[in-house]
Parts: sequence; C-alpha cells; structure tokens
Amino acid sequence: MVNAILSFCVKKQIVRAGIFLLLIMVASACSSSQVDVDIATPSAAASNKATVKGTDKSTLNKRIPAKVVRVVDGDTMKISFTDGGKEKEETIRLLLVDTPESVDPEKPVQPFALEASNYAKTMLTGQDVQLELDVSERDKYGRLLCYLYIGDKMFNELLLENGYARVAYIYPPNVKYVDQFREIQKKAQQKALKIWSVENYAQEDGYHEGVVKGGAAASPKSTTTPKPVTTLQPKANTTYNSCKEANAAGAYKIKKGETGYSAKLDGDGDGVACE
Repeated sequence: MVNAILSFCVKKQIVRAGIFLLLIMVASACSSSQVDVDIATPSAAASNKATVKGTDKSTLNKRIPAKVVRVVDGDTMKISFTDGGKEKEETIRLLLVDTPESVDPEKPVQPFALEASNYAKTMLTGQDVQLELDVSERDKYGRLLCYLYIGDKMFNELLLENGYARVAYIYPPNVKYVDQFREIQKKAQQKALKIWSVENYAQEDGYHEGVVKGGAAASPKSTTTPKPVTTLQPKANTTYNSCKEANAAGAYKIKKGETGYSAKLDGDGDGVACE
C-alpha cells in the first residue's frame, strides 16, 4: 500500500514538471515572436523614409515654367511665372557662369559685355523658358539662382559654348554642373572665342579690361550703341516724367538720393533709375 502511494506521488511530480517545462517553452516562443516584430518595424520605417527622400530629390530637379520679361545683361534676367494662380516676377541669376559687366553703375562697360547682353536678348526676350534650381535658391541680393533652359538647351551652357561667359561663382552646394561646364569652357578657350580671344582678359578672379588695347573698343562691333556709363547730374530740383525725358536731357542711371531720381522711374527697384 505504501509503495502504491509513493508511486502515485512520483508520477504526479513528473506530470507537474512536464507542465512547467511546457509553459517555459510557450513563453520562450512568444518572446521570440515579439523580438521578430520589433526588428521588422524599424525596417519598414526606413523604407518609408527612403521613399520620402526620393520625392524630395524629384521635386528639387523639377523644372519650373516661366517667361523672360527682360534681359538685364548676359547672366541676369527678369522672369514671370504663375504661383498659386497668381502671376509673379523674379530676378534670376544664372548659376556657375559670369559674363562681362554692362550695367554696373560703378564700372565701365567691359569688353564683350554688350555682345553677351545682346546675345541673351536675342535668344531669350519674350521666350517661354524653364528654370532648374540647385540646393540654395537665392544669392545675397535675393535673386533666384538657376539653370535656365530654352527648348532642350541650357542657356548657361550656350553662354560658355560661344565664349560669352566664364565658369565662376562656384559656391557649394550649388555645384551640380560645374565639371561639365568646365569641359565646355575648355573647348571655347581652345577655339579662342569672344572673351578668350584676348590673352589674360578672362581669368579666374574676373575680367581684366586693362589687357585689352583700347578697352571696350577692342571688342567686336556691337549691334547697338551703348548708353553712357556715368550718370549726368540733372539740375537741382529737376524731375522727369519718364526715362525717355531723362535720357533726352542727358541723364542715365540716376541713383537713389540723386536729383532726378524717382521710384516710378526705377522699374526694377534696384536703386538706379533709367538704366
């Protein structure tokens, strides 16, 4: 009888031990399953994040339709575009290129400047174009920085290709096309086109008109007569109803604060009237 009781107790203990081991195995399985879920979740989030980045990059490379309202000089234009159903105007500055100066009130007209400006006017005035932005949108003057397309041609490249501009103002992160621009410039240099036709005129630090004999007169003949560079001072208390009237009186590029200046004659609001 005693032996039978002991045998029953031993069997009962074995059953209890088996149940205990089974519970441990179930708990372990549940724990492993939870770990798998936790690991999978960040992976899914990472996938979503990559998709968002891809969208941002696509937006950055998108071209913006616009129309050229006025060409200021070879590398600067005024454009109009539609934003939120409203017509807006912006001054744009072409990225990574620099043409000789033709409208700076502090500088004389540089050799080949008028040629570059006239080329831009012929190619772009009134034309539908597209703008491609880089990483930084504006310069310190608030101008929109861009690569400008007319048809399937990038105008930045056309300026370099024809010798109207040099590669310049290389400020990261806006350096997307700098390598191919330098290759295009090299070919124009080898052909001695326009700004490259005079040795040491176009250099990395700018244009050196002093090396051009006769200054701007050494530049190929322009199709238009340049305006006087310096501002002629009007008589005291003189006011003009239009730039045509001011020009007839011999006044050009009237700076803000000078007699004869008025905001209505300063169409682009840059502080210089009747440019």
